Amino acid sequence: MEFMGDRATLLETGRFVQRHVKSAADDIIEAAVAVDAAVDTTAENETETEARHRRAAERGDAASMSVLGALLLRRGDLDSAEPYLRGATAEGDRAAANNLGVLLHQRGYADEAAGWWRVAAVAGSAPAAHALGRHHRERGDEPAAEYWLRQAAEQGHALGAYALADLLEHRSDVGAERWLRAAAERGHREAAYRLALALERRAQEATRGPSASGLSARDALAHDTAQAGTAKADATKTPTAKANTAKAGTAQAGTGAVRAAAVAPSGELAEAEQWFRQAAARGHRRAALHLGAILEQRGELKEAGRWYLSSAKEGEAKAACALGFLLRDAGDEESAAVWWLRAAQDGDGNAANALGALHAARGEQQTAERWYRAAMDAGDVNGAYNLGLLCAAQDRVQQAEQWYRRAAYAGHREAANALAVLLLQAGDTGGAEPWFSKAAEAGSVDAAFNLGILYAGRDDDRTALSWYERAAAAGHTEAALQVGIASLRDGDEQTAERYLRCAAGGGSAEAAFRLATVLDARRPEPGPPALGAPREEKTECEEWYERAAQQGHRRAQVRVGMLAAARGDVADAAHWYREAAEAGSRNGAFNLGLLLAREGSEREAALWWTRAARAGHGRAALRLALLAARRGELSEGRRWCTRAVELGPAEVAERAARLSEALHQELTA
Repeated sequence: MEFMGDRATLLETGRFVQRHVKSAADDIIEAAVAVDAAVDTTAENETETEARHRRAAERGDAASMSVLGALLLRRGDLDSAEPYLRGATAEGDRAAANNLGVLLHQRGYADEAAGWWRVAAVAGSAPAAHALGRHHRERGDEPAAEYWLRQAAEQGHALGAYALADLLEHRSDVGAERWLRAAAERGHREAAYRLALALERRAQEATRGPSASGLSARDALAHDTAQAGTAKADATKTPTAKANTAKAGTAQAGTGAVRAAAVAPSGELAEAEQWFRQAAARGHRRAALHLGAILEQRGELKEAGRWYLSSAKEGEAKAACALGFLLRDAGDEESAAVWWLRAAQDGDGNAANALGALHAARGEQQTAERWYRAAMDAGDVNGAYNLGLLCAAQDRVQQAEQWYRRAAYAGHREAANALAVLLLQAGDTGGAEPWFSKAAEAGSVDAAFNLGILYAGRDDDRTALSWYERAAAAGHTEAALQVGIASLRDGDEQTAERYLRCAAGGGSAEAAFRLATVLDARRPEPGPPALGAPREEKTECEEWYERAAQQGHRRAQVRVGMLAAARGDVADAAHWYREAAEAGSRNGAFNLGLLLAREGSEREAALWWTRAARAGHGRAALRLALLAARRGELSEGRRWCTRAVELGPAEVAERAARLSEALHQELTA
């Protein structure tokens, strides 16, 4: 059965091939010397020019025969062009010999075409030398191809220079760049693009070493992959997975495909950018995409958007995807979705992932799943990973495991980590460990951290520490905290401080608190306040306490309150004690009670002491016993004394016992 869609495709393909052949022929048709220096391209003038040359050709003028043959050949009228070209060739016209070769090549007589190209090339025709070189390369005769292409290139023929560079590059010959540059300088846009890639790649290798190149610069253009987040084990002995909602990847450099541009390009990078710009200005869509990426990384978003748009309109799916991220980051989510849709329909898996994340964020789970599947079908393994995260967020654990496995077997390191977390949650430690190891060895920082947790749970602190150190070296905040804690435990305060600073700088409240305690222990004991002395500036340790306190760390809040009280800043002290107390800190409640009692608010102080005592604070219970005793509530006082004795510490228990005995004697007197 024949389908109309298939026929339409064939027809369109046929038209494309015809256009391609005609375009290729136009590149090698040699203009005859006799063509007017300045040609008016209007239809009327073309007709007059053709008529004039036709009359001269009929009179036997070889130059006009050559010109007329070239005009007809360019128009595609091969039957009419051939006799004129043969006539001019017989008269020794070099351009006609080249063009006759073009005509015969179009008709499928490649060997006969090569014969005429050789005639023209020997006579000094650069286009013919280029065509002959390409002919020999297609036949696999690389030495002959190089000879003729070099002849064309050395005469300044841009196509010849580019073809020679391509041949030399195929053989990894260092001379390729010279001819790429020669072609680029003569306006060859593909040569300009490839020259830029070569310069960029060399600059990367010089900066980071050859092993860092990984992906070729030709492929180093995509934005970060749209992923739904990463599964991590909790920093405890019993790891659990995070169920993050799906999020699209951000438009920035660094992960997935590597951006090659520098923020402030210099040397070869700067030159590479100029060649990208030149190629892009001549309509090279991949160069426009790459230029947009360079500009975006440098923060020149408006111009980056223009180049992305230019490339996307020419059909570059990655540019449409990149433009979508740029618009999303600018707050125009609807326009972003339009470009992502266009890119996804053209087979861009990254864009399909972004659409999936967009719909997942809106709660449209079925649509999100459809786009993640489209990403997977497009060959983007992140689609399977994101499907796993989507299923995990919906507690479809079995399906999540299947998708994670699919992505993990395809080499997705975060999928391997997420799969390991699922297995660990199910109690399959033996099954989880190999996946954690595989993910960690592939560079997953979360997996390295999770291995640390796994070994810590087995009381293998040495192995756990080695994985924590590995994750910390890659910037993992919680891992740096664990290394810092281990160093403190081992008495290595200098190492502990270094790691705690890293973790605290990464946003860990616990690390900020522990760093502050390290610094606090080094402070000299404050002397008695001098009358009229200025208030002391906050120390570094107090600043770290405050950072932790602002993140809700209760012990830090209590400590900040104590430091503020020591400075005489009652309001600030009360603020932090109250923050801690309301978050459940019994020390915060007790200290707030003390502060309120000193300020004369004994009734409110009793409320906070009661909260602290019920939470197990012995000193608060003793304070309540003293309050009750002063009010004459002896039985109530004895009840709180009993509670204080139970809670301790020893000195509190001793004082509470003496007070209880005194109250008993008063009651029985």
